[in-house]
Amino acid sequence: MRSLFILIRRSIKWSFDNIHNEKLKHNLLQAIPFWIGSFITGVFAVFYAQLFQWGENLMHAMMRWHSWLIFITAPIAFVLSWWLVKKFAPYAKGSGIPQVMAAVELANPREHYKISRLLSIKIILFKVLSSIILVIGGGAVGREGPTIQIAGSVFRKVNEYLPEWWPKISKKNMIMTGAAAGLSAAFNTPLGGIVFAVEELSKTHINYFKTALFTAVIIAGLTAQTFAGSYLYLGYPKTSNISMMIIFPVILTSAVSGIFASQLSRIMLGISAWKKRLKTDLSNIIFLVICALIIASLAYFINEEILGSGKGIMQRVLFTADKNEDWYMPLFRMLGPALSFTSGGAGGIFAPALSAGASIGSVIAGWISLTADETNVVILTGMVAFLTGITRAPFTSSIIVLEMTDRHSLIFYLMLAGMVSSLISVLVSRHSLYDQLKMIYLEELRK
Repeated sequence: MRSLFILIRRSIKWSFDNIHNEKLKHNLLQAIPFWIGSFITGVFAVFYAQLFQWGENLMHAMMRWHSWLIFITAPIAFVLSWWLVKKFAPYAKGSGIPQVMAAVELANPREHYKISRLLSIKIILFKVLSSIILVIGGGAVGREGPTIQIAGSVFRKVNEYLPEWWPKISKKNMIMTGAAAGLSAAFNTPLGGIVFAVEELSKTHINYFKTALFTAVIIAGLTAQTFAGSYLYLGYPKTSNISMMIIFPVILTSAVSGIFASQLSRIMLGISAWKKRLKTDLSNIIFLVICALIIASLAYFINEEILGSGKGIMQRVLFTADKNEDWYMPLFRMLGPALSFTSGGAGGIFAPALSAGASIGSVIAGWISLTADETNVVILTGMVAFLTGITRAPFTSSIIVLEMTDRHSLIFYLMLAGMVSSLISVLVSRHSLYDQLKMIYLEELRK
């Protein structure tokens, strides 16, 4: 085996040495780390997605077996998820996207050494472990944000392990490209990954890293498809036979979703600020047990769809005849993430935000008695609008929902939803949840 490895190494070195174009050699050496990081990201994204799905399935299986078990599993999971992060990797908490945004800002000669606290192998391990435990206990969190932090950590480590003689690669470009590859692999949305890097992360001219960005997104996406198969995150909802009149419920749903999403962001930031007053482990544990019991009670006595990422809600309202949610479900799908996201454990808010927007669209469509296809359009625009209200990235939100459903004919409605939500959200809160969390992390690290 060792002799085979030596033979392959010599063959590669001989081929490389026979390239006489020095510029080509330099470009190839710069591209290889991005290719390696993208492949590893694709593998990790698929493995993490399967583990996360297993956790959700286990939670639902326990609810079907003995639903009262949620009163035991939820408090244990909330406390254990928080303790793992607090004890071993404090910056593995929450989504992971604000941490990546902070790492991009710290990627300068004076502060780059601080990035290791935000992106590392230890972060990957405890991000995965904490988020899966939280979702087993019914936490309303997703895996997409964590996948982005995992990808950023992978790309950072690849860059760190390069030998001294290797052509230098910008840490900032490496992290941004990793984040885009992570989003592409998590949702199977390559365009969404590219737009996310440009709209949410990049303050650098895209010409400086566009080739690396495109190839990383492609390789990560193809790797994920190789292991998980070619798939759409949601599927192909029916959206034919709609008239231009649908624009009015689309605008209404987008405005309501934008307001609700901005309010949810404010509530979560408020809870996080209040939690800092809890100075002892005991007080934190009491808070977490109360949060877990609130979620467990709502799931047990009213509707268990408050639990988990909410992907099941999106699939049901888009692909079955049961399209109209009860009026309280949007509130539940906001309360669940508010308590889970601020618990101190790991878990993202991308999928929960999409499910909250879907439930708002479903309720409004039911109130005004739309057809099934029209209801699907309103649900999809609600998803875009709510995600935009959280991220303030309307184009990223539009492209993600477009790619996860393959509804290209709706692109103008989806973009309209993103723009309406973006304008409305600013009236409630000037900065996005991610921006404000990023500033909190930067302030902590710079102290």
